[in-house]
Amino acid sequence: MMDLLRKKRPPSSVLGLAIDAGRLEGVLLRRTNGSLQVLKHFSVSLALNPLTGDPELVGREIRNHLDQTGIRERRCAVCVPLGWALTVQTKVPDLPEGDIASFLEIEAERGFPYGPDALSVCNSRCRFASGEQLATLVAIPRNHLSQLEKALKAAQLKPVSFTLGVAALQSAQNGAGVLALAMGEHGVDLQVTCGGGIAALRALEGAIETEGMQKRLDADLLAREVRVTLGQLPPELRGAVRTARVFGRGDFAQHVVRDLAPRLGSMGLQVELVKCYPAEEFSSRLPSDAPVSPALSLAARCLAGAVGGFEFLPPKTSSWQQLTTRVSSRKLVWAGATAGSVVLLALGAFLAQQWQLSRYQSRWAAIGPKVKELETIQQQIKKCRPWFDESCRSLVILRKLTEAFPAEGVVSAKSVEIRDLSLVSCSGTARDTPAFLKMLDQLRRAKEIANLKVDQIRGKTPLQFTFNFQWGEGYEN
Repeated sequence: MMDLLRKKRPPSSVLGLAIDAGRLEGVLLRRTNGSLQVLKHFSVSLALNPLTGDPELVGREIRNHLDQTGIRERRCAVCVPLGWALTVQTKVPDLPEGDIASFLEIEAERGFPYGPDALSVCNSRCRFASGEQLATLVAIPRNHLSQLEKALKAAQLKPVSFTLGVAALQSAQNGAGVLALAMGEHGVDLQVTCGGGIAALRALEGAIETEGMQKRLDADLLAREVRVTLGQLPPELRGAVRTARVFGRGDFAQHVVRDLAPRLGSMGLQVELVKCYPAEEFSSRLPSDAPVSPALSLAARCLAGAVGGFEFLPPKTSSWQQLTTRVSSRKLVWAGATAGSVVLLALGAFLAQQWQLSRYQSRWAAIGPKVKELETIQQQIKKCRPWFDESCRSLVILRKLTEAFPAEGVVSAKSVEIRDLSLVSCSGTARDTPAFLKMLDQLRRAKEIANLKVDQIRGKTPLQFTFNFQWGEGYEN
């Protein structure tokens, strides 16, 4: 009975998101009677970088795009850029299955330039026909994931999965040898799957050039990188790769296939164009005309319960688990040795406090009548004080707000509203985002200002904004 209560019901809908070169693509997917239905779809440019921008502002921008599309779903599965990932390959020795995980942890610590605490590491293993194994270790810096989590939280979203877009498009579970090429905004994500695992992962930046509104693929560069990637694989795995799948949409994807077919054909690869999502991979079915995209693919896998190749979402530990982990650690011996001393110190402190309280109570009983007499006099004085405030609080608020705006005029205010001499709302324009953020930093440094929040940001150059804050009691004249 307890196991049944602990099991979570699978979600009926999820929002798939994909981040790629300053663009955000989203697909809202719902499961109904065993089939998957695409409810909403959008693709927009992001003005702020999710890694370097302020998480609150990035989240506000994402939330604005979702509101404009009419999306209210909170659960989201996110495809992070392959450019964030670091990869290391190693051959797995003949070890018991229980020891392989420890071996891969050691190899990750040796191969990656950062410590294990700074990385989120996943692995995928390919099996040779001879029984040998090749492991591909993939790591993403934890600060990247933490920054993204903060932005999603500010956008009122709850992530349920972080993975790579190309891994969501092409699964390695069927064991077939496939070279997957996912077309992005400015580059191509390359993945080689064979032997039931992922044998290679590469982000080929600069393979796609943009000339005005047109995109152009450097087919020679891409073919050369494919040849290099396959040449680095063991011969047994390289010989198993016979198919190259191009994931893309529109006329550009067809031009890519037409340019790559003769080049990859000379390597023994048959080029296929995947324009619609391969719904046969799941028990739940997508419409046959659903356009292929990493966001749609990851959302479909989440709803269908399919296990992805990589999962970088940091595990969530409850307070009880954290407590039991601390108790079962090596510090338990030291905690037990000091527990008696802590109890004795606490008892002594309690007795000293009681003695001080009894002394203060006796002193208060002696001066109590005089205090009550003074309080009565103060109440009478307050009744005779003037009703108006001589501190000119509104002018002080306007002065502090004016001092935060740059003297060069790159940020200007259109309207300022002061309610109850405490809640201030301001709207205006800024030349660009850095000037606006610098002005916000000036306001945050003022000790009289609290709860500074950005309500709205629109446009780029100029940037229109609205923010509010609360003026504290300890303002200066």
